[in-house]
Amino acid sequence: MSGHEQFAEDLALYALGGLQGEERAVLEKHLEECSACRQELQQLQGDMALLALSASGPAPPQRARQRLMRAIAQEPRMKAVPQRRPWWPAAPYLAAAALALAAVLFWKRNDELQGRVAELERQSSQQQSAIEEAKQVLATLTAPDAMRVTLVAAPARPQPQGKAIYVRNRGSLIFLASNMEPLPPAKAYELWLIPMSGAPIPAGMFKPDAQGSATVVNPPLPSGVEAKTFAITVEPESGSSTPTMPIVMVGAGE
Repeated sequence: MSGHEQFAEDLALYALGGLQGEERAVLEKHLEECSACRQELQQLQGDMALLALSASGPAPPQRARQRLMRAIAQEPRMKAVPQRRPWWPAAPYLAAAALALAAVLFWKRNDELQGRVAELERQSSQQQSAIEEAKQVLATLTAPDAMRVTLVAAPARPQPQGKAIYVRNRGSLIFLASNMEPLPPAKAYELWLIPMSGAPIPAGMFKPDAQGSATVVNPPLPSGVEAKTFAITVEPESGSSTPTMPIVMVGAGE
């Protein structure tokens, strides 16, 4: 097959204005170098001009019509155009690369999600531990069988206390003291009944034992005296008729 025959179909399409793109550029470049194809193109263009005039003028020569029809009716021939490399042989490689990229992106995203899930699980575990600890604290504070102990500094002495039980109509009195401070030599505690009106009435002398405890039971008191309160002072061992200040303990009726 000659080089001219390869462009036979393209010459006909070019003359009809139907050749475009790269094929047109290749043919035009060939026409610059090939006078025979240029002459053939001129003949085809002349024949088409005669055909165009045949619609309104005299019929063109039969030879021109036959030449053009033969050129158009020729079967396709191999064209001297650059061979385009088909893309489908590389499709498996492109697909593999796309899958590899997708796998990397998926792995990275999956790793981020796993890290987030682990962080949420850690926070949830911490919150659950805090809730369980709060429940245990509440259960301890509200347990009916819990032992409750008040602690004080070891060197501190317990606070001195005194409790007077007085029956006015009988003039009877029982007094219990605990944790009393030791007395100076030749001194004693004296209990006083402070009436609603009038002067304080002596209600007994006492000295605490080594543990600070002492008792006064039914000291001589007038009956029928309404007591406002009781008080304690430090007096001489023989006692006093009136309190010596300061008053070291005092209390009101319950």
